[in-house]
Amino acid sequence: MGTAVLFGTVAVTFAVGMGASLGEVTKARAHDAADVTVAVPLPEIGPAGPVPEERPAADPAKIAAAIEANSGTGKYYSAGTVRATVSGVTGTTAVNAFTGDAYWGGYTMVSGRWFDQPGEAAVPTGFLAATGIEIGDTVTLNGLGEPVTVRIVGEVLDPRYDGMQVFTDAANLTPTHADLTDISHHIAVTSVTDVGSYVDALNKNLAPLDVTAIAGSPDRGSDMVVTLNALSALLTLMLVAVAALGVLGGVLLDTRERVRELGIHKALGMTPRQTIAMVLTSVVLTGLATGAVGVPLGVVLHGWVMPAMGDSAGLRLPDSVVAVYDGAQLLPLTLGGLLIATLGALPPAGWAAKAKTATALRTE
Repeated sequence: MGTAVLFGTVAVTFAVGMGASLGEVTKARAHDAADVTVAVPLPEIGPAGPVPEERPAADPAKIAAAIEANSGTGKYYSAGTVRATVSGVTGTTAVNAFTGDAYWGGYTMVSGRWFDQPGEAAVPTGFLAATGIEIGDTVTLNGLGEPVTVRIVGEVLDPRYDGMQVFTDAANLTPTHADLTDISHHIAVTSVTDVGSYVDALNKNLAPLDVTAIAGSPDRGSDMVVTLNALSALLTLMLVAVAALGVLGGVLLDTRERVRELGIHKALGMTPRQTIAMVLTSVVLTGLATGAVGVPLGVVLHGWVMPAMGDSAGLRLPDSVVAVYDGAQLLPLTLGGLLIATLGALPPAGWAAKAKTATALRTE
């Protein structure tokens, strides 16, 4: 019984931590800290492919002016993408150029820092591995009209595009006259501003520009997050069920061996409720002890497995992704051992309570 409860507690602790860690990775990938997002609409798709736009794209400067003029704007930044090449690396690299401080937008740093000076950039782990450079080295971006050299000051957690991205200030690309695409604007409203009212007011100002503001980020609440949460919950329930079945077998055997003793107690006046309580209390100490041991083991297992999973995917996971447990979670997880033991002991306890006194006394 102790082995079954220990396995269940370790497995549930690991499953809860894995779900939280994957949630942090998904959150870092989505960069969804903004309250409001203004994105350029995608071209309509026709039978022969994208339909050419009849009107020119909205001027990012006019969108920024509308955002600044809208009451309730706290802070904001814009982001655009351009493709570049790096010497020694096949294929192209996505250069994400920002206007304004984008660090608050949900970018998780693995090491180093976010860029804040001209000529600086941050890159994901995949870029560092592909180019063989380290934080503090410089890299030259080609194919932008003229070469752009930036110094790498930070490593960002971002699994998109196999990590082949560069995050830098848009001012570093201005001399090259690079044409940015997929330009989006990300806004954090003030603490006293209602997001819904802010979006309605901003859309009135943006109507002549043919763009629309939405609450949150397009990636927020995506199907991937829902799927991960559902799989984590299903895995946890399955592990609890398996551990409880192990407890059930042990308690059932123990109860069957003590059936004559139960008959004597029933003959002396033990009620069915007292019978259930007696069987359940026989597993309480085992559940508490193994739960107290299993939770630390589950935390250690999580701390060993998650970095290994990240390495296999070409990612280095920061402490914010690995250290996901806190005191508010560890106590319920410790009591989870007691829950598993109780769930496994309930069916035998019910059988013992329903057993007739005469039948129990005749059993050898």
